Amino acid sequence: MTQKPTILMLGCFDTKGEIFDFLRDCLLAEEAEVLAVNVGVLGSTELFPITIEAEVICQAAGDKIEAIRTKNDRGYAMEIMGRGAGKVLADLYRQKKFAAVIGMGGGSGTYVTLKAMQLLPLSLPKICISTLASKDLSDLIGVKDILLMPSVVDVAALNSIIKPIIQQASAALVAMSRVQIIKESNTKRIAISMFGNTSACVDYCTDLLEAKGYEVMNFHANGVGGKALESLTLEGCFSGILDITTTELADELCGGICSAGPSRLEAAGKLGIPQVVVPGCMDMVNFGTMDSVPEKYKNRQLYAWVPTVTLMRTNEKENQDLGRMLADKLNQSTGSVAVLFPEKGISQIDAEGNVFHNPKSNEELSKSIQENLKSGIPFVNLPFHINDREFAETAVERLLDMIK
Repeated sequence: MTQKPTILMLGCFDTKGEIFDFLRDCLLAEEAEVLAVNVGVLGSTELFPITIEAEVICQAAGDKIEAIRTKNDRGYAMEIMGRGAGKVLADLYRQKKFAAVIGMGGGSGTYVTLKAMQLLPLSLPKICISTLASKDLSDLIGVKDILLMPSVVDVAALNSIIKPIIQQASAALVAMSRVQIIKESNTKRIAISMFGNTSACVDYCTDLLEAKGYEVMNFHANGVGGKALESLTLEGCFSGILDITTTELADELCGGICSAGPSRLEAAGKLGIPQVVVPGCMDMVNFGTMDSVPEKYKNRQLYAWVPTVTLMRTNEKENQDLGRMLADKLNQSTGSVAVLFPEKGISQIDAEGNVFHNPKSNEELSKSIQENLKSGIPFVNLPFHINDREFAETAVERLLDMIK
């Protein structure tokens, strides 16, 4: 007989005991064991056994439940419970106490559930039934593989709409927990950052690396992709980084929609992982539709990549700042790093005769990187366009030499 998987059920059992009791019954009906973790600060429930009460969660975050109740600050309470739950769940996972996790709620329950799931690894099944599932929860989901299920109605009481949703979520989660993940034995993994404007270069690099027996993982430099690259790098997933497309720094500088946050381009350096860095697509900042471009940029050089994506050409001053930003990050590296600069253009539309071609602006970027890069970090000017095969060959060769 197949061993029953243990499912961790996370929620506010103080105010939503009845609906979580139904969720528990559904999980049991799917032949699973249930580990119940309460994050409700007002109390608990007697409808089902609680494995870990809110007091323990609160203590894990360095606070006391009595103090939380006295403070009477809902936002603060949810922050504490989310942080504490994350620590408790991570510890339970290290002890192999559960095989999947599920939570549900409105604004508060969703926040705590998603916050707690952030410290759990990829491939561990995670489901959140939420009233906010159709909203933009990208800040809370981050780069984790969390499945959101719309509750349609409020997660407050049992009714004929939410019951089947909970039943289906339970069945899906238990089925996911029974999947035997195949562990890949190949430890030769390379991460590459890419954009549509650098895809030709990345395709060349991928072919060359795969021919050498490497597994290549491409990350779209749209903010979320950059965060995922940094996160997985910190988890030790890669032998080397081919950071072809560092455009997210331009969005961070100018307030574009593809920023990956202030820590982009730092993970590899912290761990000493070999990295070749290219200022790919740093000629552009990403905005949404043309009418969404901030007023202060309305008179700049703008280009509609698609109707929903407007690109703004970076100017000389911005490229000076970007060069300094990139160099400052790489100067902190504890491992091998090199910067390659394609002199004939840093994006598809920065080729001669194309809309963003501006050698003077690129020259300011190149000069700024060189002036701010500490001695010992190679800066190599190459007489190619970023999407030339010769540039890709040079980048791959340099990275493989570092790895060796």
